[in-house]
Amino acid sequence: MRLYSLSVIYKGATKANLLKAAYDLSSFSFFQRSSVQEFMTFTSALIVERTTQGSRASVKEQEYLCHVYVRNDNLGAVVIADTEYPQRVCFTLLDKVLDEFSRQVDSIDWPSGNPETINYKALDVHLAKYQNPREADAMTKVQAELDETKIILHHTMESLLERGEKLDDLVAKSEHLGTQSKAFYKTARKQNSCCEIM
Repeated sequence: MRLYSLSVIYKGATKANLLKAAYDLSSFSFFQRSSVQEFMTFTSALIVERTTQGSRASVKEQEYLCHVYVRNDNLGAVVIADTEYPQRVCFTLLDKVLDEFSRQVDSIDWPSGNPETINYKALDVHLAKYQNPREADAMTKVQAELDETKIILHHTMESLLERGEKLDDLVAKSEHLGTQSKAFYKTARKQNSCCEIM
């Protein structure tokens, strides 16, 4: 069980704005890490953009699950985990992070802030602590709330996209991804498609 990324993102009127993020990319090779990080940032922003206010969702992308919570005030958070990591613990973590972040960072800074200007240092600590899901067992205050909330599971990233949209086109147009990351995505996509045929 593993968490790879934890992000706080503001859902703006036209696009999502990354405010702060933490990553644990130690399971990836050194040369893949920057591309993997950019792709996780891109995916997190895209999921927040496509998630309605006041809702939680889980999106499966290959062997990863991206859990998102966007509050009614447009403040959202995304955690990217492997498929074995308990969903309930992910949403407990997202609730905790959003509550803490909104107490420490003034909402006037959310639309225009960025990781360099936002002063919130707890994401790395939370990401490390929650690598062991049992650390979250004491955090049961939101369990009743989560049980009453319908959590949507999108079976693939494509089911999250609007009709006629393709993930490949969004990757090509993305501001979050560099040239190397886009090339990495294309190569990974080709390798995965050749394996699916067998």
